[in-house]
Amino acid sequence: MGERITSLLLEWMGQLDYFAIFVLMAMESSIFPVPSELVMIPAGYLISIGKLGWTGSVVASSLGSIVGSLGSYYLALWLGTPIILRFGRYFLITEKHLQQTETFFARHGEISIFTGRFIPGVRHLISMPAGLGRMRIPPFLLYTFAGATLWNIILLVFGFLIGENQEWVKRNTHWVVLAAVLFAVLVIGGYLLWRRSRKATA
Repeated sequence: MGERITSLLLEWMGQLDYFAIFVLMAMESSIFPVPSELVMIPAGYLISIGKLGWTGSVVASSLGSIVGSLGSYYLALWLGTPIILRFGRYFLITEKHLQQTETFFARHGEISIFTGRFIPGVRHLISMPAGLGRMRIPPFLLYTFAGATLWNIILLVFGFLIGENQEWVKRNTHWVVLAAVLFAVLVIGGYLLWRRSRKATA
């Protein structure tokens, strides 16, 4: 479903350029089911052949992620859970997915905005519990920028290294996602250990 939507959007926009990266990543970070792997990995390939640059790709993707995340944040803040669930089914948002994301946010706090960018099913919804919980905007933007930028760079590097073998990428994207999930788990574990050590020395 997400792959078909991404392909249709790229056909409509004509090509994968900086503007397309910005728009698609804004959608990916909001309620639209646009997988970031289908945008940033091909962008990495375009960097490898000189059609795109690193700086422009990173800036466009990061700005898009921030805009999309802010959209989801304020949507949740203004509408609330009942209305989101009522109309969310049109954007493949289920009560189960939203509940999982809210639980993840409640359990891990602000760091979940960062680590949630690496977890499928959580990534494009993580801004909603932040809005519902009225998280302060400065840390929300900081963690969103850090997590989204790192994730986007990882995908760009992957696409750059893989080069023309994009079919292999489509067949093995799950390994990229798995590696990202493991990274998020390590970050959460390190954060929890750091908090525990601070409490122990306080």
